[in-house]
Amino acid sequence: MATMTTGLVFLAAAVVAVPVFKRLKLGAILGYLVAGLVIGPSVLNLVSDPDTILHFAELGVVLLLFVIGLELEPQKLWRMRNQILLTGGGQLLITSAVILGLMLLFGFSLNIAIVVGLAVALSSTAFAIQLMSEHRILKTPPGQKGFSILLMQDLAVIPILLLVGALSETSGTAAPAWWVSVLAILVVLVAGRYFINPFLRLLSRYGSEEVMTAAALLIVMATAMGMQASGLSMGMGAFVAGMLLANSSFKHQLETEIEPFKGLLLGLFFIAIGMNLDLSLLVSQPLVILGGAVALVVIKAAVIFAILKASSESSTDAMRIALMLSQGGEFAFVVMAQASANNLLPGIVADQVTLVVGISMAMTAPLVILHSLWFNSKNCPNVYESDVQDDHPQVLIAGFGRFGQITARMLAAHNIPFTALDTDAEHIEFVKKYGNKVYFGDASRLDILKRAGIEQVKVLLIAVDNEEKALQIAQLVREEYPDIKVVARLRNRMNAAKFDALGITHLVREVFEGSIDAATRVLQEYGFSTAQANYYAQVFKHHDEEILKRSIQNPLDAQEAVQRTLQNRKNLESLFNQDKADIL
Repeated sequence: MATMTTGLVFLAAAVVAVPVFKRLKLGAILGYLVAGLVIGPSVLNLVSDPDTILHFAELGVVLLLFVIGLELEPQKLWRMRNQILLTGGGQLLITSAVILGLMLLFGFSLNIAIVVGLAVALSSTAFAIQLMSEHRILKTPPGQKGFSILLMQDLAVIPILLLVGALSETSGTAAPAWWVSVLAILVVLVAGRYFINPFLRLLSRYGSEEVMTAAALLIVMATAMGMQASGLSMGMGAFVAGMLLANSSFKHQLETEIEPFKGLLLGLFFIAIGMNLDLSLLVSQPLVILGGAVALVVIKAAVIFAILKASSESSTDAMRIALMLSQGGEFAFVVMAQASANNLLPGIVADQVTLVVGISMAMTAPLVILHSLWFNSKNCPNVYESDVQDDHPQVLIAGFGRFGQITARMLAAHNIPFTALDTDAEHIEFVKKYGNKVYFGDASRLDILKRAGIEQVKVLLIAVDNEEKALQIAQLVREEYPDIKVVARLRNRMNAAKFDALGITHLVREVFEGSIDAATRVLQEYGFSTAQANYYAQVFKHHDEEILKRSIQNPLDAQEAVQRTLQNRKNLESLFNQDKADIL
């Protein structure tokens, strides 16, 4: 009963705090932190033993690292290599060096200064991406430079965690031999390259949605625990597994299955961090804590501003991005928790840094809002998103059989980016050999569509073979994204009215045009002249299109449809007989 009560308290805290903080534009992470602070020992003391909860909730960070790895496609990293290394690497090194110097100046040891400097140099990816999206600058040149800084920080998390482990080796715990860690990495690389995709294809063919969810969790947890057993971190295992699957056709499916668990456990992690925040430190050392938070924001904003100015950004854009990335990040909590658990940092220092990072998060959104209010449209010129090279798909193809592939080939010939979804894993593996960007996933699920980029596309082609499924997709997209243009494959004339009721009028009958061409050729080979054959083909085509329009306007049941078909056949015969004299 105590466990149920604890769960109820966690859920209630999250449900109350997160919407309030998002409404105030302060972000969900800060909402979780404050919720944990309120229910924790510092305020209401509704939940005891926050350390145990924190240990369990660290699984949320493991899942987050897996998802980050999935997003880091090698091609994308290579395209952005200069920005990542120069802009992102410069920010990380300079910020951590400045903070390290200040901590040495205040008498801290070198190891503590290194760990704290690197930890607080990391910004909150979730916080910053949300702010840049809300202010519509994520896809602009300065926004992309801000994104490259976040990307470099995400890449740096694993080395920082490894460094913490290396610096903590004096704790007396026996670590596995170095070759065990190297062997573990090689095993993960080989498994990711040769076994995981065939394993997922087998499950997609014979399993179910629940089995795919279990498989996604199994991959993450098995890799993470294997890495931990070899002397490395669970986070590194999950991150490497994600990167190995970044180009997998199951990428979007894995993201979708992991997301609910990641969201819940990550929220629990931040609540547990909030429970561990020591408010007595703020009361007893207000100048140290508040001064540290202000210093952190000022240092990071100044460094990022200088780097962006050096890369030819305007002062306004540079300051806007600098403020959005000026806070400490969620991984500072992870680093502090690990360093404290390994006795690398005194508990009081870890608590101080955690509190400073939390307050810096609270400061970020108000500073960005004040900056936006101070610089009006006259002083803050627009940056046009059309100037940015955007690799988001412009067309989404639901179903990648022969019908969908024709459109894909024409799009590729015009360099129009597209993404395709299909549920036949073996078919996907085959067509990907020819350079097609196809992913495993059911296009009738909204979460899969979002992962595939539905929010950025201009046109959706519904090319699935199952017309019932096609109607589900059409209805879903019309409800959620009414502005997207939809072209649908039509197999059965009886369903034309259902598509029309959804406002989808661009219906393509899959074999109609090909059948017309075949019939024309048969008439010619039989003995009709080319002119005669083409004429009869056009008469039939016009007649059939009129029938389709009538069936949309006046849908019939099955029995009425049979009678109408017989009548239409008589009308067509009469039409041919009437016009035969004109062309003979």
